[in-house]
Amino acid sequence: MSSSTDSQTSPTLMERLRRQPKDARAWDRFVLRYQPKIYGWCRERGLQEADAEDVAQDVIAILTQKMASFRYDPSRRFRAWLKKITSHALSDLIARRCRAVGDRPTPLLESLEDRVDLEKRIDELFDRELLELAMASVRKRVATATWEAFRLTTFEGHSGAEASQRLGIPVASVFVSKHRVQKLLREVIARLEGAAEG
Repeated sequence: MSSSTDSQTSPTLMERLRRQPKDARAWDRFVLRYQPKIYGWCRERGLQEADAEDVAQDVIAILTQKMASFRYDPSRRFRAWLKKITSHALSDLIARRCRAVGDRPTPLLESLEDRVDLEKRIDELFDRELLELAMASVRKRVATATWEAFRLTTFEGHSGAEASQRLGIPVASVFVSKHRVQKLLREVIARLEGAAEG
């Protein structure tokens, strides 16, 4: 799972970049925090190192232009916006490669289906990241036994009886705990997705 430093946006850094878009120290901090994330998204999508670095640099260049008008709203997801810009930069790279090679096949993109698949995989990675953030949030809000009942039955495949025995709680409590955590996760994910769409 991501650390809190990696998974949380710094409102003060966003505001500093908005007010002082030429602040080199703020940009250094921004690049240190977000360029590895952008690069990682690209590498997970199958891009070679050089291509992933190109896309990450393109995204940072785009952000230097957009940050002056960006307004950080903690109820919205900065990384959803960042992911969308990254997805567009990936699409632009693919389109440039297609134009450059003309009718010849390119290793980066063999067909339109590959491009759609690439965007789908980026969305799946983002969904997984949302789930990780939601799980980290919910885990802090529930008792250890409640979380463990959910984890054992959901991720480790234990039956309610097995989880009950391991945790020393009634089987009914295992299912109540699992249901409670699932409900909280759905609520947090819905809130995060709503913020990302807004």
